[in-house]
Amino acid sequence: ETKASVGFKAGVKEYKLTYYTPEYETKDTDILAAFRVTPQPGVPPEEAGAAVAAESSTGTWTTVWTDGLTSLDRYKGRCYHIEPVAGEEDQYIAYVAYPLDLFEEGSVTNMFTSIVGNVFGFKALRALRLEDLRIPPAYIKTFQGPPHGIQVERDKLNKYGRPLLGCTIKPKLGLSAKNYGRAVYECLRGGLDFTKDDENVNSQPFMRWRDRFLFCAEALYKAQAETGEIKGHYLNATAG
Repeated sequence: ETKASVGFKAGVKEYKLTYYTPEYETKDTDILAAFRVTPQPGVPPEEAGAAVAAESSTGTWTTVWTDGLTSLDRYKGRCYHIEPVAGEEDQYIAYVAYPLDLFEEGSVTNMFTSIVGNVFGFKALRALRLEDLRIPPAYIKTFQGPPHGIQVERDKLNKYGRPLLGCTIKPKLGLSAKNYGRAVYECLRGGLDFTKDDENVNSQPFMRWRDRFLFCAEALYKAQAETGEIKGHYLNATAG
């Protein structure tokens, strides 16, 4: 027989009891965020800051039995400092520290899904704004980054001692692959070093990626033959 006073008990729990930790000393590996918070009337600033830390990390509005299956103290975000915004009524800067293990390595998407995700719809706050973010070198190093830098681009184009000149083809949407290639040729023949796809250009019905590739390649080689220079075009590699 289980007594009501023993074991798990559900119920609303104040966030500040777990997620407001003014004694916490930040680590060099922590991701640090500064939020401007405007609490709802009657909500203390410490509770508002703790709520942001909780909802953007391991917390929810109540205690659940599965909390006991992990080390929340290791993974939780912590609101470690709150200060009023000078000259503003009922606005505060809440400083939150997140442990590095809370996020997937090399994933901006995962990091921002937590830090600037559904917490912005939180009812305990009238307003919320991310003012600043410190990403530690330990996390930055998990990103692969580009495969090479500007020097390799210069080596491929054989262009040194001056800026590289390029442009994006316009209109960015609506051109056929043939007319897109024509625009690429005119740009490269006219003196540009390279052209590039706009971010909106993928593989739409009016211009499939393979067709664009073929016409751009033709334009590039033609411009190279006529100018005696190496030219380039950057295609959207994420297109289907």
